[in-house]
Amino acid sequence: MQRSFIFLAEGFEEIEAITPVDVLRRAGMDVKTVSITDSRKVTGAHGITVEADLTFGDADFSNAEWLIMPGGLPGAENLHAFEPLNDLLRRHAAVGKIAAICASPAMVLAPLGLLEGKEATGYPGTDGALREAGAIFKDERVVALDNIVTANGPTSSLRFSLAIIANSLGVHRAQEVGSAMLVYGKPMDYYF
Repeated sequence: MQRSFIFLAEGFEEIEAITPVDVLRRAGMDVKTVSITDSRKVTGAHGITVEADLTFGDADFSNAEWLIMPGGLPGAENLHAFEPLNDLLRRHAAVGKIAAICASPAMVLAPLGLLEGKEATGYPGTDGALREAGAIFKDERVVALDNIVTANGPTSSLRFSLAIIANSLGVHRAQEVGSAMLVYGKPMDYYF
């Protein structure tokens, strides 16, 4: 199975980073957290410090399936300012899958041209930046395309994670994981 990576910058939105790690691992996906700083310890927007699995310099992205960006401020700004990540995203967009939530679709993906001509969502107020970058803004919680998943914010973290699982392992596996987490009563297309 291919490995996926969730990138952590100082000021990341904690729920948008930790939820995908938890949910993807429940599905059996290989996912690692990556600090873009020199330290594996990274502090989120609400003062929660986590220890990443790897630093950017120690990670091997050669066979990556997903590159996942949480939002948060200044987390998304810090991700955007880290040029090695920008280079990786540009290369990976041609061969792999990318997911971004909250401010990151507009602040990380859009400036790189990765959403041009594609449907996308993001945190309220980022629609202008998405449109300026050529994205087709959708006022939805999650927009799941073949190789890009975007979501609008913290409360969409679970749906965002299930959309990634559905893409990689199929809708049935996403439903199993969601059901085990007490997500009831709606078909999977309700969630993304």
